[in-house]
Amino acid sequence: MDLDLLAGFLKRANKNTYASETAEKVKSSRLESRDYEYLESNLLYHDTYFGGTNFMGEEIVYENGKPAWGMNYHGSTLDPAITEAEIDKSLRGALKQDYDDIIPVRGPRIYKVDNFEYRNNLSGDLSKFEGKEEITKDGKLIYSALFHGGLIK
Repeated sequence: MDLDLLAGFLKRANKNTYASETAEKVKSSRLESRDYEYLESNLLYHDTYFGGTNFMGEEIVYENGKPAWGMNYHGSTLDPAITEAEIDKSLRGALKQDYDDIIPVRGPRIYKVDNFEYRNNLSGDLSKFEGKEEITKDGKLIYSALFHGGLIK
C-alpha cells in the first residue's frame, strides 16, 4: 500500500467519521460497538469502538476488499468529574485538524481549545507506529490513550 495515498485517505476518513459531530454511525459490527465507515474509490475505512469515558477501539483500512492497515486504541478519562462531552470537545477538535507535523493517526502534536490542551506523542511511520495521546484541562491531566498499528500483510 502506498503510504502517501494512505496518509491522505486517513485524513479524510478521520474528518468524515468520529471527528464529525454529524457523521452517521453504521450498523454495529459487534455487540454494543459503535461503528463508522468511510469509502473512497477502492479504500474502505472502518472504525469500531466500545465505551465512552473509558473506551477501546480499532480502525481498519481495506484496499480492494482486503485488510491493508490497522490501528488499535484504548483511552481513559482520569478525572471522574470530566464528562464525555468535555473530552470530545478537545478530542474531536484535534482529530479534524489539518496537520503535517506527524503521521495522520489520532491528532496533531498539539491542539488547544479553551482551557484544554491535546498532545500526541508517537514514533514510527504508517507502516508501524505506536503512541500516546493526552488531554489536560487547566494543566491537569484528565485523559490518556495508547495506540499502535501499521500495515497488514
